Amino acid sequence: MRLSQYFMPILRDDPKEAEIVSHRLMLRAGMVRQESAGIYSWLPMGYRVLKKVEQIVREEQNRSGAIEVLMPTIQSADLWRKSGRYDDYGKEMLRITDRHDRDMLYGPTNEEMITEMFRSGVQSYKDLPRNLYHIQWKFRDEIRPRFGVMRGREFLMKDAYSFDLSKEAARHSYNKMFLSYLKTFQRMGLTAVPMKADTGPIGGDQSHEFLVLAETGESEVFFDRGYLEMDWQASGISYDDAEGLQAAINGFTSLYAATDEEHDQSEFEARVTEDRRVTGRGIEVGHIFYFGTKYSEPLGCLVQGADGQQTAVHSGSYGIGVSRLVGGIIEASHDDAGIIWPKAVAPFDVGLINLKVGDADTDAACLSLYQQLGNAGLDVLYDDTDERAGGKFNTMDLIGLPWQVIVGPRGLKDGMVEVKNRKSGERDTLSPEAALQRLTG
Repeated sequence: MRLSQYFMPILRDDPKEAEIVSHRLMLRAGMVRQESAGIYSWLPMGYRVLKKVEQIVREEQNRSGAIEVLMPTIQSADLWRKSGRYDDYGKEMLRITDRHDRDMLYGPTNEEMITEMFRSGVQSYKDLPRNLYHIQWKFRDEIRPRFGVMRGREFLMKDAYSFDLSKEAARHSYNKMFLSYLKTFQRMGLTAVPMKADTGPIGGDQSHEFLVLAETGESEVFFDRGYLEMDWQASGISYDDAEGLQAAINGFTSLYAATDEEHDQSEFEARVTEDRRVTGRGIEVGHIFYFGTKYSEPLGCLVQGADGQQTAVHSGSYGIGVSRLVGGIIEASHDDAGIIWPKAVAPFDVGLINLKVGDADTDAACLSLYQQLGNAGLDVLYDDTDERAGGKFNTMDLIGLPWQVIVGPRGLKDGMVEVKNRKSGERDTLSPEAALQRLTG
């Protein structure tokens, strides 16, 4: 993509309304635009990141055996009345009435709808277990939306719902999502620490929230360093091995981990040696729940067991804030100059900077690199604008692409270009051929 033909409205100054790093950098980098309190348009740069995050979430859900569906944003109030949550949920729920005076709502979550969908489509124990998920926009009318996409009113969320015949089978479904989440966040360059959590309005008796470390995190966290040492992508744990998966998770969660709300300093010091204690701040990016028959019983979600008896299914729900993750990644990965995108979610792989647009040799060298990098499968943002060099450097550092290739007439006289790694700041002067090898090898 040529920058001269792209839509990326850069702000040179920090927006006054932005209180945290991710909000400030997303506005400055032209990733989002606020339309009203807590509601944002995703501009091209931000949308590319959002879709990459979404795709990683989708791929890892599919690998765990979950099946994708798509449910509407608008739901009938009648379902929520059946479960007893319509009046309990509070003012965060946006309640509306359609032209026929039917009570509707903009869904903040989908437990009722997915349970009703499953109830109407499954009758026998032979159809279990199942885990259905979708990636859909949600709305919660926060009393004070703030921090940009980190706490907006409208947000993109992945929510999955498992259905099992027994509590033991439901625990296995819960464990599969537990492992899937750790793999998902690791692919995005994040280390997520699972911590026991309150079930809140979702209900149930088991819940874990997943937090990533960031200086601006909303919660103070205390945990054993072992949480930072596991490579979940290479773990070899099978989703189908119920006993092995349970044993792995038991071992992992036996390590101390707590937010400030649950933290016990004396227990922390007794269980974790000083050299393994980690403290910091964390941002919640995922939450999983087991709630048994809380929704299946009132909604009549029953299946016929092997003994011929009707039984209520056991369920869990599993959420990942997809749009929130974009902000969370920035909170965890930035410096004073701007964003530092992990490769897996970067909007482009390479920023190609032409230092003297209009110079025949420089233009030709840039065009050749642009085409060759593209042919090698890399997404390239080519700065072919006539802005001054300092402005180009600042923009590329701000938007945080993993690599920069800087081409100017002075270097080309010696047959060289400059390659910069955004994360490390390391710069190398290489021939165009060697630069291509560095970036594609």
